[in-house]
Amino acid sequence: MKQLEVLRQVFRKAGEADIPCEVPDYLCCKITLDIFCDPVITPSGVTYERAVILDHLQKVGKFDPITREPLDQSQLVPNLAIKEAVQAYLDKHGWAYKLD
Repeated sequence: MKQLEVLRQVFRKAGEADIPCEVPDYLCCKITLDIFCDPVITPSGVTYERAVILDHLQKVGKFDPITREPLDQSQLVPNLAIKEAVQAYLDKHGWAYKLD
């Protein structure tokens, strides 16, 4: 009986990481609100999903959608810190990853 209770506790603890909760805002794109895959940071310090900000620059205009400052594609820099934070979050919370 003791082994059965220990086993239940192990499964209960393992299941807690699979319970959906809100993804932290800093791991999500400011435009789409989806979790980042390929985050880039602008000179003003705002991070966006690369494909989304490139689409914005091409279709809407060459400015940052949040700060409205002029922005060119060449100014975008990969945000490796956020990319690592997203990967660490997904390692713990696999449910947050969805395939489109």
